Amino acid sequence: MLQLCEVSSSLLISNARSACSEELLQQEAVTLCINVSRQQPFPSAGAVAKLRVPVYDDPGEDLYAHFDRCADAIQTEAELGGRSLVYCKNGRSRSAAVCMAYLMKHRGMTLSEALQRLKTARRVVEPNLGFLSQLQRYEHELKRSRGPS
Repeated sequence: MLQLCEVSSSLLISNARSACSEELLQQEAVTLCINVSRQQPFPSAGAVAKLRVPVYDDPGEDLYAHFDRCADAIQTEAELGGRSLVYCKNGRSRSAAVCMAYLMKHRGMTLSEALQRLKTARRVVEPNLGFLSQLQRYEHELKRSRGPS
């Protein structure tokens, strides 16, 4: 079944097959597609902005390096009234990690809150252990940069 899962009013997650459905993109008013893969295609919708994060679903890949850029792109899109769709091949690991980074940075969630939100939106979500440890590092960085509360 093709579907885009809503994480928040401005953020959706899916697998590559669903992400390439013009009909779904229009239906959900998607304005930015973040493709977290090296080989999955982009939708051919011309009106949709596109951002590629070229990583494999491998615990050794450095997804951390892309967290800020992706989180900020999703936030900017939301401020403009747009909706972002983050996807990878299966919509389980890479795309989920990017969505969690956004929720942690711009929605002030903890890592466990972000993971819970993602699992509620899309049951199959399960970032690999490498990405989870990168998210833990990101959570510590965010806490440090925000200073004592």
